[in-house]
Amino acid sequence: MIEACTLQLHTKGRWNDVASVSLLGPKADGWKAKTYSGYTVDWAFAHAGASDAHALCVRRPVGLEPFQEAHWPVYLIDMLPQGFGRQELLRRMGRSPTAGVAEDWTVLLAGAGNTIGNLRVKEAADWLEANAAGPLRGFTDDEVALRSDEFAEHLASHGLFVAGSSGIQGEWPKILFTRAEDGLLYLDHTLPDERAVQHFIVKFGRGADPQLATILRQEAPYMAIARRLGLRVHAPLVLRRRALFIPRFDRTAHGGVVTRLAQESIATLTGMPGIDLVPSHDQVCAALTRHCTHPQTEVLEYLKRDVANLALLNKDNHARNTAVQRDFAGRMALTPLYDFAPMYLHPDGIARRIRWEDNDNGRPDWARVVDRVCEWSAPALKPARKFPSKEKGAPAPALARTALVAGLKAMEPALRQVAAEGEAMGLEPEVLNHLRPHILAQADQLAALA
Repeated sequence: MIEACTLQLHTKGRWNDVASVSLLGPKADGWKAKTYSGYTVDWAFAHAGASDAHALCVRRPVGLEPFQEAHWPVYLIDMLPQGFGRQELLRRMGRSPTAGVAEDWTVLLAGAGNTIGNLRVKEAADWLEANAAGPLRGFTDDEVALRSDEFAEHLASHGLFVAGSSGIQGEWPKILFTRAEDGLLYLDHTLPDERAVQHFIVKFGRGADPQLATILRQEAPYMAIARRLGLRVHAPLVLRRRALFIPRFDRTAHGGVVTRLAQESIATLTGMPGIDLVPSHDQVCAALTRHCTHPQTEVLEYLKRDVANLALLNKDNHARNTAVQRDFAGRMALTPLYDFAPMYLHPDGIARRIRWEDNDNGRPDWARVVDRVCEWSAPALKPARKFPSKEKGAPAPALARTALVAGLKAMEPALRQVAAEGEAMGLEPEVLNHLRPHILAQADQLAALA
């Protein structure tokens, strides 16, 4: 029997069957199994050629052409539970929480029913509904933050942190919540859309390690500092005890109508399969230039984020900590910033993952970076230099070097202010003292950029 799943996409208030993925290789191969996928005929005719939020991802425009790949489609890997959510889901299903790729398909069909963005796996949504337990119950913010006994019991009846939240990837315990019109928070998948007012990810502290506790405490000040640096920030984060309340930006709720926006990681954007593989910064900028509605704006935003990561030592820049968003009107851009924290403190010793090609020893030359991204996009130079992407299609638009330089240099005063006044912005003294030379080094580099 062929193993297959149905992909659903949410638009205009309902879930639609839009595509299917079939395994051509053994299920035990996990995400490495060969696959055959394609849109349904009805969806292909209704939205032919669309690469906006009606598409599975921007590299797979809607159409009748099927796709055969040597692995799962990368957008499907984006939906595969990882980290804490995966472990809890495997426990719920009576399997080893450390099970490897051989359980990927099983995990997908149970854990991808309520993911970030506007896609879900139909079979996983059915599993979630079948395993729901107990009456609809709302909680105050304090109850969630305190993790009261009653709240813990309610979570246990829903598979602990698993139910409706296992699709969030990452090692930290996280739960998806929705605030209703009564002001209470409900497990996201249990609340009807017409009652939704605001959506959250709540990230909980884990373990007793003081370094991990500091990372969680500093994430909200880090996001506020990112706004000062001119980065794209959605909304303030709020820490209550050991629970960080993070407003979601992949959904909007107005007048009882919830719109789910498409979101794909830069792994999907660059066609990078697997969990650990990462593209280079060069490949990401090439894809942003080719696909985004306003390439100049998005490439500058991306460069500024790397400056901020280097200045504030957020080393955990893997391929699923940055994403792009597509709406139904055709706009595509980087999402607001997320997972921005002092990851240099992580006890496992996290190394910088995504780097600039031939220009990254932890301190890239920004003049060379800007020259290179502009060189790729210059039509006159394209025949002489291969664009750092495997994609085919129309050439990317040219980028203006002067505007990129001006945008980067505009960060310098804010960086110096953070170095001088970081404690007033919420940075703990030990953190600021460690960061200060790195912040000033980036400020100095930007001051010299011409």
